[in-house]
Amino acid sequence: MKLTDIPRIGIGTFGSDHVNANTVSQAVEYALDYGYRHVDCASVYGNEAQIGTVLKKIFMAGTLSREEVWITSKLWNDMHAEKDVIRSCEKTLKDLQTDYLDLYLVHWPFPNYHPPKCDVSSRSPDARPYIHEEYMRTWHKMEELVDKGLVRHIGTSNMTVSKLGQVLRDARIKPYVNEMELHPTFQQKDLLDFAKNNGIVPVAYCPLGSPGRPERDRTPDDAVDMEDSVIRKIAAQHGIHPAAVCLKWEAGRGAVPIPFSTNPRNIESNFKAVMEDPLTEEEMTEIEKVDKNSRLIKGQVFLWKDAADWHDLWK
Repeated sequence: MKLTDIPRIGIGTFGSDHVNANTVSQAVEYALDYGYRHVDCASVYGNEAQIGTVLKKIFMAGTLSREEVWITSKLWNDMHAEKDVIRSCEKTLKDLQTDYLDLYLVHWPFPNYHPPKCDVSSRSPDARPYIHEEYMRTWHKMEELVDKGLVRHIGTSNMTVSKLGQVLRDARIKPYVNEMELHPTFQQKDLLDFAKNNGIVPVAYCPLGSPGRPERDRTPDDAVDMEDSVIRKIAAQHGIHPAAVCLKWEAGRGAVPIPFSTNPRNIESNFKAVMEDPLTEEEMTEIEKVDKNSRLIKGQVFLWKDAADWHDLWK
């Protein structure tokens, strides 16, 4: 059976800065065996080749067919040039050992990256802010990937309402999803509603906050959703872990969460949280009060040299 819609939960694979690539690929194998049908990848995560080996093994064994697994990947920031988009996708296809992707995203709306040996806390001298005309040149090459049959859908990631509105105005093929940071303490209601009202699927990364992020990326205002008293109270009432409450809440909003874990017990629990027993309307409303507008992924590695601060990225 060929999947026509993105599955309700995916297994995230971002862990390249603190988890071995083979460990991530083993988590993907376990997740697919358990029931997941959606794998969220990216070239910059540095583990697509290992994940591709696992996918090939599964498909060759006949456990699952390629058509039964939704595979997402992303175009990294140093490949926004028109000449680079197609070859970057082809590299990902080769690494993942598949003929097509179900979804290919522009990872960030800024054509910025840190060159090798550039410290993560410093500003890239070559970084630039969002320039719509440049982004649309990249987007039109993304559309060509659909025309060529290399990808089934294309999408955006880390966008704002204003940027997404401009893309919708000028695109020939509109974004299928917008992948965005979403969790109870950073709810992004305006962006979520804008996406849904325009037929764009919201995909939620960091749906549990991001408790496993390296200490270097943390700031004093970081909040971990699972420690909130409202989350803990609802979890106790249901007899479940607070993480499950966060995922149920995201799914209840119409978002597709993509939690990352290499722990089999957590992989199973995350799946059950989305697929079983939704929260009540009252519980959904109660969690809305948890919002602190606390962004965890602040984009410091994408700051251009003349930016006043990281807030400029999100206008």
